[in-house]
Amino acid sequence: MNTKTKAKPDDERAIAAALAATFAEGMLAAVPHPLVGVNAKGMIVFANPPAEQFLDMSASMLKRQSLPGLLPFGSPVLSLVEQVRDHGVTVSEYGIEIATPRLSPRAVDVHLSPIADQAGSVLVMFQERTIAQKMDRQLTQRHSTRSVTSMAAILAHEIKNPLSGIRGAAQLIEQNASESDRTLTRLICEETDRIRKLVDRMEVFTDRRPLDAKPVNIHEVLDHVKHLAKSSFARGVTFTESYDPSLPFVMGEKDRLIQVLLNLVKNAADAVAGQSDGEIVLQTAFRPGVHLTVGATRDKLALPLEVSVRDNGTGVPADIQASMFEPFVTSKARGAGLGLAIVAKIISDHGGTIECESEPRRTVFRVRLPMQRK
Repeated sequence: MNTKTKAKPDDERAIAAALAATFAEGMLAAVPHPLVGVNAKGMIVFANPPAEQFLDMSASMLKRQSLPGLLPFGSPVLSLVEQVRDHGVTVSEYGIEIATPRLSPRAVDVHLSPIADQAGSVLVMFQERTIAQKMDRQLTQRHSTRSVTSMAAILAHEIKNPLSGIRGAAQLIEQNASESDRTLTRLICEETDRIRKLVDRMEVFTDRRPLDAKPVNIHEVLDHVKHLAKSSFARGVTFTESYDPSLPFVMGEKDRLIQVLLNLVKNAADAVAGQSDGEIVLQTAFRPGVHLTVGATRDKLALPLEVSVRDNGTGVPADIQASMFEPFVTSKARGAGLGLAIVAKIISDHGGTIECESEPRRTVFRVRLPMQRK
């Protein structure tokens, strides 16, 4: 006698629906971009792992939130959700700035679609624009570096030689000059020396020698830079380290990497100067997935090693953020505006990238570098 009970059609449909729902949720969880599902009442009913990271909140916490409660009043994302509900069509919007109480403002592309068989429900996907924009900035920086390289070569030839003649003439005049005139000749010598030092700094851009690249322990570089900073220009600043001990070696020149990070730490120390709670955070991390296309071969260079310098200072003025790595751009009253341009040039020589995110009380410079090849 057959004791098996045949499943009823309704049970079969329920099982199939449950399996389909599980499969769909698994597929959405595997999408690499932040995805949020919102029901007809505006409550969040689904969030994949990238959404948890993007919104800095666990899925269980997000499911207790409504989208209008999570985003600021008047956010364009909310009006796009209503548009999808009203017309039942997929909508995309590019370059929207969003923020939450836990999230600093950032530019995103937003794609929204109605969820089939769930009236009023909408699936929202956020796609950060920063990576593409940062890569564009890297190309701009490299073009700027090439331009200033040509200019530096001209300056070295056309200015340094006449400066030597002017200084020599001033020294000759000083031998037979009165005391009051000697004040003027010394001023001429001091100013020619100042201009010569500026041209010497510019000559860094004309150095086209290939890197003598060797495996470098970036943590040793950071420790050396921190020691130098704490014993001189950053005596009253708190340093915090957050290192990934498993980070592989960087391929590069140790002295030039020290120059880069010393410059970034010096800028951070200047930004927190005068603050009782001034802090500089040095961090390393392994971030796979970032690649840079190099040269005419279009080969993709992996840049998985990230080194960042963060401070809680005043921030970079908004009007120079887009051009801060170009020569002669500075917010300092007595600055020449070459420090970050030299940093960008050295990082470019290493095949890496540098970027900056800045707002008051939080400025981060991120350097991405290739690792040692086995």
